[in-house]
Amino acid sequence: MNRDELEVELAREHSDAFAWAVRCSFGAREAAEDVLHDAYERILSGRARFDGRSSFRTWLFGVVRLTALEQRRRGWLRLARLQAWFAREPRLADDPADDSEAGEQLQAALGRLSRRQNQMMHLVFYQELSVQEAADVLGMPVGTARTHYERGKARLRSLLAGMKP
Repeated sequence: MNRDELEVELAREHSDAFAWAVRCSFGAREAAEDVLHDAYERILSGRARFDGRSSFRTWLFGVVRLTALEQRRRGWLRLARLQAWFAREPRLADDPADDSEAGEQLQAALGRLSRRQNQMMHLVFYQELSVQEAADVLGMPVGTARTHYERGKARLRSLLAGMKP
């Protein structure tokens, strides 16, 4: 894929890639901007190359995830300053969970899931990836991803049932 094609694909996926970067950055939007900038730089410089073994979207989300992991390893002091963001579930502009009572309940329930279950729910429901694609993005075996997905759905059902008036 040449640079022009990469730029077109990156522009097409930018909004969703940013939402994923926010999720990988534990809701810290400034850190997500840095992650996305670094990921795009890697892609456009050729340090990260799309080889066609998955969809471009899946590959891009994987590059974003790995970039976020590297930034966390390099920036433990910066992460300490951002701990206030860790416990909070990021609210996205196009998040189906709006300000209604049901939306607030969904956000609260999502916040009580494990980190991996939360990431799976985000990728499958908000980013519309398959479980296989989400597994690729998260760098885990598909069986493990299915387990997180099924347990996450069951836990959400249980939490939401307990929140009903």
